[in-house]
Amino acid sequence: MAGLTILAATVPTVAADCKTSPRQGIDWSACDRRNLMLSGANLAGANLDSTDFTLTDLRNANLTSASLEKATLVRVSLDGAVADKANFTNVEAYRANLRRLSARGALFLGSEFSRADFSNADLAGSSFEKAELGRASFEGADLTDTTFTFANLARANLQKVRAGGSLDFTGTHMFLTRIEGLDLSGARGLVQEQIDNACGDTKTTLPVGLSSPGAWPCASE
Repeated sequence: MAGLTILAATVPTVAADCKTSPRQGIDWSACDRRNLMLSGANLAGANLDSTDFTLTDLRNANLTSASLEKATLVRVSLDGAVADKANFTNVEAYRANLRRLSARGALFLGSEFSRADFSNADLAGSSFEKAELGRASFEGADLTDTTFTFANLARANLQKVRAGGSLDFTGTHMFLTRIEGLDLSGARGLVQEQIDNACGDTKTTLPVGLSSPGAWPCASE
């Protein structure tokens, strides 16, 4: 019909459930969840993109397959939490407590984890590509098939980690990275310059073609 104006239907915006209690699959995207006690919460499959969890207690929480892209996790506690196949891409997690975290196959791409504690965490098959991990501790963690390509591991602690499979250090910044006692014989991407700048010892095992420096940088510390 001439002159008839057809108006497109407006699709309503679905607001995040910011005020509701935690549950599996919840949408808390861009919510303020700071300084909360959420220990043991079931957030499996939840949408937590851009959520602010600063100083929140998430110990023993279930974050399996949850998406936390661009979330703020500054000084958060995820001690003992399960986050297998979760997405931590571009999160800010300075000084986060991630001890005993299970994050098998998780994505930590481009994330900020300076001074974070991953001690005894299970990170097998996870990717820290281009992540900022300066002074982070991975002591005792399972890093089987973990990827650190183009990440910053300056002064990070990798002592006593399980480094099986194909651990990838392609392009990784390893200034004073602690690799004492570490078996890196199966690691990929390592070059001599990285080894020369890292902190190993006589028990550090290197891939074929690489050699220990005459004096390790941290030997006197």
